[in-house]
Amino acid sequence: MKIRTADLSDFPRIFELIKEFSDFQKTPEKVKITLEEMVENASFIQALALENDSGEIVGFASYFPSYHSWTGKAIYVDDLYIQPDYRQGGWGKSMLQLIIEKAKSDNCSKVRWLVSSWNMPAINFYKALGAQLEEVDIVCDLNLD
Repeated sequence: MKIRTADLSDFPRIFELIKEFSDFQKTPEKVKITLEEMVENASFIQALALENDSGEIVGFASYFPSYHSWTGKAIYVDDLYIQPDYRQGGWGKSMLQLIIEKAKSDNCSKVRWLVSSWNMPAINFYKALGAQLEEVDIVCDLNLD
């Protein structure tokens, strides 16, 4: 297994995994992007790819720089998904650790992400990493389409 920076040639596979992740989340209708849009917006996409021993991408983590008025610079992890057969091997932790190291080298104050309230394995995983889970905020999306 290997973690590396994703590039444009990885987008078709990552797009498949995005759709697979939305199925896992039980929200496939929320995937509005297309592969063509991903390619068109490639300069905005920062991601890690997790490859198995055959070179197939079996997981990804997408993230971007953000700024929070109360705490300053941060990195926001948009998605982290690993196919079920490759979980429990420490790869999610390794991908997050690489993002955390990037945040530290960029002098960020934190790394932030969301987790579904029903996803107890992920919640327990994040707590074990030392993440503080806040139950105060509600996600607000204003779709512009």
